[in-house]
Amino acid sequence: MKYGKLILAIVCVFVLATSFKGKALKEDPQELIEVATLSEFKTYLNQDGVKVKLAPGNYQIDEARKIRFMEFTGNNTHFDLSGVRFMVDTKLFGRDDLELSDDGNGMYCAIEISGNNVTLEGLYIETYGDTPGRQSKNKIFNVVGEDVTLKNIEIRTAGSSPWGYGSLYGLGGGDVRKMNGIRVGYPAKNAKLIGCQVHMRAMGHAIFLQGAENTLIEDCHVDGLLKTTDAILSETSGYAFDKNFYAGKGGYVEGTMIGEDGKILPGEIISLSEDGIRMYPEYNGHKTKNTTVKNCTVTQMRRGICTGLSTSGDKIIDCVVRDCVATGFNVGNRDTLINCSADAKYSEAFCIPYTNAKGAYVEMEILDSRGGMANDLLAKINGTGHEVIITTSDPGHIPGNLDIKLSVWEGYGNFNKKAKMHATDIKLDNRTAANVILYLGTTNPKIKSKGAVKEATSPNE
Repeated sequence: MKYGKLILAIVCVFVLATSFKGKALKEDPQELIEVATLSEFKTYLNQDGVKVKLAPGNYQIDEARKIRFMEFTGNNTHFDLSGVRFMVDTKLFGRDDLELSDDGNGMYCAIEISGNNVTLEGLYIETYGDTPGRQSKNKIFNVVGEDVTLKNIEIRTAGSSPWGYGSLYGLGGGDVRKMNGIRVGYPAKNAKLIGCQVHMRAMGHAIFLQGAENTLIEDCHVDGLLKTTDAILSETSGYAFDKNFYAGKGGYVEGTMIGEDGKILPGEIISLSEDGIRMYPEYNGHKTKNTTVKNCTVTQMRRGICTGLSTSGDKIIDCVVRDCVATGFNVGNRDTLINCSADAKYSEAFCIPYTNAKGAYVEMEILDSRGGMANDLLAKINGTGHEVIITTSDPGHIPGNLDIKLSVWEGYGNFNKKAKMHATDIKLDNRTAANVILYLGTTNPKIKSKGAVKEATSPNE
C-alpha cells in the first residue's frame, strides 16, 4: 500500500508540474520589439506572433505601393502606437498607379487589417490636404480579419469633395468624394472597437459595418459639423453658388427639405458628414449580424446610431446622441435599446421607420430639445410588436410642437414609396407630455401616455 501511495503521489506531482509548466508557457508574454522608424515598423506588419512598439512621434505617410497603404496581414500580433501620429497625404487616394488588392474591392484606405487576432492601440491618425480621391469609398481603416481589436484609436478625417454640403450633391457616388473613418466588413468576425474617437471633417460615415459578425463597439465617440442652409445661401462663391443653389434633387434629402425643383431652401440645417455608427444589411450576400454598441456618443452627424438597416437584432446600451439632422437612433427589426438618450432639436430623437420591422424594444430618454429648427417630430414608430418607453428628466426639455407619431411617412427611413404605413400591436409607454398622434394604419395600439393621444385628422403623405 505504501508503494501504491508513493507512486500515486509521484504521478500527481508530475501532472501538476506539467500543468503549471504548460500554463506558464502559454502565459509567457511576447517579447516586446521597439522600433524607431516607420520603415522598420512596416517590416513586422506581415509577421506572426510579434509585439511591436513604435517610438512616439509624427510620421508622414505620403508614399504607397498599393491602394491599401499599410496592410497588417500577420496573425496573433500586438502593435502599440501610443504617442504616435500618422499624417496621411490625401494625394494617395487619387493615385491611379497604385497596385490593386486581390479581394475584388477597389476601395482605397490608409490602414487595412486582414490578419487574425490583431490588436492595434494608441494611434492618432489624420488625413491632410484638399485633394479628393478617385472614388467615394475612401476610408482610414478597413478591418476584415477575425478577432481584431482597435483600442484608443483617434481619427480625424479631411479630404472630401465637395466639402461643406453634406448629402445635397449625391449619395452612392454622385459628385461626392468621401473620406470615411472605420469600416468593419466581411469576413470580419468578433471585431472590437474600444475607446476610439472619430472626428469627421469630411463627408462620409465615421464607423460602419458591412457583412461583419459579432462586432463590439464600446466607449467610442463620434463628432461632426452642422451647417444651416442660410449659411450656404449667403455664399458668394463655391460649389453651391456655381450651381445657383440647386441641390442634386428635391424633396426630403437625409433630414433636410429641399424645394421640389431642387432649390436649396432657407431655414434648414444639414450635417456635413454622414452617419455616426451605421450597419449596412450585408456585403456580397454576407449579412451583418449581432452588433453591440455600448456606452458610445455621437454628436452633429446625419444619423447618430443607425442599426435599422441590419435585420439580425442589434443591441445598443447606454448610448447618447445629440444634434443629428436625420434621426438620433434608427431602429430596426428586433433591435434592443437600453438606457439610451437623444435630443430632437433637428430631427426625431429616434425612429422605427420600417413597416416590416418587428419586435424592437426601446428605452429612450429625451434630452434638451429646445432651440432647434426644421423639426416637429419627437419620435416615429412603424412596424409590428414593438415595446417603447419614452422618458425625460425635465418636462421643459420637450417643446410643445414635438409629437410622437405612429404609422407615419414623415421623417427618415421610408424608401419604398409603395409601402402601406402601419403600426400594429405597438406597446408605448410615453412618460412625457408630448402628444401621441395615431395615423391611419395604426392597429391595436396599447398606449399609456402622460401626453394626449389623438387620432390624426388628415392622412400623412
